[in-house]
Amino acid sequence: MTTVAAYAAPAPKAPLERTTIERRPVGDHDVLIDIKFAGICHSDIHQARDGWSEGIFPMVPGHEIAGVVTEVGPEVTKFSVGDRVGVGCMVDSCRECDNCKAGLEQYCTGTGTVWTYNAVGKDGEPTYGGYSEQIVVDEGFVVRVPDGLGLDVAAPLLCAGITTYSPLKHWGVGPGKKVAVVGFGGLGHVGVKLAHAMGAEVTVLSQSLRKKDDGLRLGADHYYATSDPETFEKLAGTFDVILNTVSAPLDFAAYMSLLRLDGAMVNVGLPEEPAQVTLQSIFGNRRNLTTSNIGGIPETQEMLDFCAEHGVGAEIELIGASEINDAYERVTASDVRYRFVIDTATI
Repeated sequence: MTTVAAYAAPAPKAPLERTTIERRPVGDHDVLIDIKFAGICHSDIHQARDGWSEGIFPMVPGHEIAGVVTEVGPEVTKFSVGDRVGVGCMVDSCRECDNCKAGLEQYCTGTGTVWTYNAVGKDGEPTYGGYSEQIVVDEGFVVRVPDGLGLDVAAPLLCAGITTYSPLKHWGVGPGKKVAVVGFGGLGHVGVKLAHAMGAEVTVLSQSLRKKDDGLRLGADHYYATSDPETFEKLAGTFDVILNTVSAPLDFAAYMSLLRLDGAMVNVGLPEEPAQVTLQSIFGNRRNLTTSNIGGIPETQEMLDFCAEHGVGAEIELIGASEINDAYERVTASDVRYRFVIDTATI
């Protein structure tokens, strides 16, 4: 076992503090990664504050991990020392069920997906995330960061990137398609960049026009305020896909009215409160109301390669580890443009 420094929440809703954790020895198929950057996701805050369900504490959050390989197990074939790599939301699965064999490990129906933190690994020990100096991960759950991407701007892509790329690809976003992105924050700004790079006509639906200039600069063709009732009248029946990135309850009937025939509203934000949906809001135009949960390992690699090819990276604010608690408060107040990334050299 190796002892490394980390930042952990010692209890639900408690401020994160510097501590040490144990990382397992490098096994035959494992990769040891020196973490260089770790993104802060709103999911980290939900889980550290027991917003979704009862968590495992102490909790080391972080599933947007970018770093460099410093050791590999004797059976590792995919990576070598010095490789630039990333780890996202999961670190293991059964690998035997139909979903796992299809490269959809996030939907494992066998022993279940093992999440990067706030989960229990196959060894019976809690998993600890990226707010730490190092991590040991099976090579099957590590992806390569292309040379064209900086590790700092690539880190958020391991969650925010794949979370938006996967549904955009699944629902056929490309030239000739009209896409709306609800919310222009940590997820939304990446979704706009990706949909634009895929060739779609992109509209941002945000509460206000405060970030309009940024939205247009990052790839949006149009930007509307949802606080203006005329927005929903003007855009009725417009979109093929609506990507909802916000983690707050919405008036689903209003948003569903914006879909064209066979259009889909895909929800990737996960509110803590139950959602209220009426069947009447879905009935017309054969509309789809659905969800998407990150992406599998093959698709995550595909996403990173796509981002490198098209120059897509997250817009980040780099912080030191001592600023994590302040960053959490700023994320909940929507006071970040657009993703906090921890320089793990400061842990």
